[in-house]
Amino acid sequence: MFGLSERLHLIASMVPDGAHVCDVGTDHGYLAAALFKSGRVKSVIATDIKEKPLAHARESIKRLGAEGVDLRLCDGLEGLRDGEADTVIVAGMGGEVIAGILSRAPWLKNDNITLILQPMTSAWELRRYLYKEGFEILKEPTLAENGKVYSVMLARYDGKEHSVDAFSCLVGKIENNTASDREYLKKQYKRCNTCAVKLYGISEKEKEYEEYSLVAKEIKLALGDTDGI
Repeated sequence: MFGLSERLHLIASMVPDGAHVCDVGTDHGYLAAALFKSGRVKSVIATDIKEKPLAHARESIKRLGAEGVDLRLCDGLEGLRDGEADTVIVAGMGGEVIAGILSRAPWLKNDNITLILQPMTSAWELRRYLYKEGFEILKEPTLAENGKVYSVMLARYDGKEHSVDAFSCLVGKIENNTASDREYLKKQYKRCNTCAVKLYGISEKEKEYEEYSLVAKEIKLALGDTDGI
């Protein structure tokens, strides 16, 4: 799709055909415009909390010939009416911010609604929120861009209890299939291993030490080798 970064291209590729899309925090509007121009989706709503980025999005959408995108000034999903979107994209924000947006939209707890979420930071907190609130992460591809590794979560409400243990929250549905998957897993391993080393031998921190050590071992097992971590 035109003008999209690899990150936005991956997000766009995960949108179901025939979807009614809402792109939350649209910023420059490129993703919304690309989806509209693709002809794969039925409608696109793009929201932003600030007028300035929404004005930039309006300019981009006009320049790209995607005037059918519905632009709305609102906080998260608060400007949407029931039934207007069946696919919600929230990308390029911190995991805590994304969780907050989702928590203020109880109508998302519907198994007919697809969530495509791409946290820039605190991904583990977003996974923890999803699992606690009855959402299932169906898949979570990764990509490396500008020296960082990101994951994109495809999630849907199923109302079931999901594990919120440390491994599930740190790794989610990321597998060891690609170079970026491996890089992501290595980063989480190093994080847990560093914490375990710092806590080793501190009696009052023994439980935390054991938790970090266990998760580091689980991630090491997921990586499939013991060298080069």
